[in-house]
Amino acid sequence: MEITNLIPHIEALIFASDKPLTTLEITELVNNAFGFMEDKISLDQVEAAIEGITEKYASEFYPFEMKQSGGGWQFLTKKDFHKTIAQLNGDKFLKRLSAASLETLAIVAYKQPVTKGEIEAIRGVSSDYAVQKLLEKELIIITGRNEKLPGHPLVYATSKNFMDYFGINSADDLPKIKEVLAEQLVEPTVMKDVNQKEEDDSKSEDTDGIDEIEALAVTEGGELIVNNEQGEGEEN
Repeated sequence: MEITNLIPHIEALIFASDKPLTTLEITELVNNAFGFMEDKISLDQVEAAIEGITEKYASEFYPFEMKQSGGGWQFLTKKDFHKTIAQLNGDKFLKRLSAASLETLAIVAYKQPVTKGEIEAIRGVSSDYAVQKLLEKELIIITGRNEKLPGHPLVYATSKNFMDYFGINSADDLPKIKEVLAEQLVEPTVMKDVNQKEEDDSKSEDTDGIDEIEALAVTEGGELIVNNEQGEGEEN
């Protein structure tokens, strides 16, 4: 089958699907639809067709695009139109996760697979309610039990809905933990006011040199401070 003939079938599949479709799933569905054909549609052909579709809908002419999100391909409205379509969904687009749920979700995302006890050890508080809410929203799932720990506690991990919710395809697409949590140290900027001629900046030990050094420094809190360090010549 020619790529141009394959494209509308792939578009129809992605449009009609209620979940993201992987390239392999699309290939299998197309071949099932054309079971009478002797030559099966290859994965390479589907990938070429998908490339053509994404390029087609990247045009400014279309208010939506085809993107790989949530572990598969789907049609998504472009960002410029989010406020417009939000009117059709009421409060659905306005709902936000609570701080406790976000903390718990972040721990699961970066530490998965993880038990509730491990989550609570990191947060320092009970996480029963937050875990339950995330399970109800299907942002996390139970993947089994930790057989090595006493009581064999349940183990949690992120779901495909989580990836779709945040527009990623796997946990590997998450920002590196160092990029998110690492503290950026602010090095003090020292400015010295030297009241002497440039020629005196050599290795001269002239006693008429610097009596006082005025230093400006930036604290970790962003405050500008002035430190006056007295020269050794003033000591008794």
